[in-house]
Amino acid sequence: MMDALACRDLHKSFGLTHALRGANLSVSAGEVLAVMGPSGSGKSTLLQCLAGILTPDSGEVSLDGMRIDLLGDHRRTRLRRTIFGFVFQFGQLVAELPVAENIALPLLLAGDRRRAALSAARDWLPRLGLDGLHDRLPGDLSGGQAQRVAIARALIAGPRVLFADEPTGALDSVAADQVMEVLMDEVRAQGTCVLMVTHEPRVAAYADRTVTVRDGRVVHPAREWEAV
Repeated sequence: MMDALACRDLHKSFGLTHALRGANLSVSAGEVLAVMGPSGSGKSTLLQCLAGILTPDSGEVSLDGMRIDLLGDHRRTRLRRTIFGFVFQFGQLVAELPVAENIALPLLLAGDRRRAALSAARDWLPRLGLDGLHDRLPGDLSGGQAQRVAIARALIAGPRVLFADEPTGALDSVAADQVMEVLMDEVRAQGTCVLMVTHEPRVAAYADRTVTVRDGRVVHPAREWEAV
């Protein structure tokens, strides 16, 4: 398979802290990749550089051969709205918006008509076990329900690459399994490439492949590590 997303010799520092020290990684189109590693190893920084949220100090990030790290802020923002999707540990839903509007947000930001965007959002509810919750506010949802709303929001625009940073980190094991099963069903149905940061081997087991980040470098294959 062709590499959809790749980085080469990435370095990134925050003051005197060297988060990435020559990281190399490639993810194939449609592949689900889990990135593991102890706290402070650089795995979240790696994800944010690959997603164009952070700009590396040196090295290259490419999507289908296009250098993401060389793009200006406007083009990287557009990339994150159209080609990339995101699921974070705590969902980061808009507290003032009901479920349907949270899911529709990427389409609304892209300029879709409100009625069409909300209709598309409601179509996702039965797929994720969220029937009847379209007008609920995020504060009225369980953690698992909120994370499934976040998944729908991330996937509604059909992104080619989904970035998931500890997508089950705030959930108990039962809710985590439910969320991962829904996530895997949807991304495999869409052929979406997934880059998932997790510290849980149980979650990483859903991926096609797992790598470990240690001291700012990517280790192939994953090795046992102890979370700190």
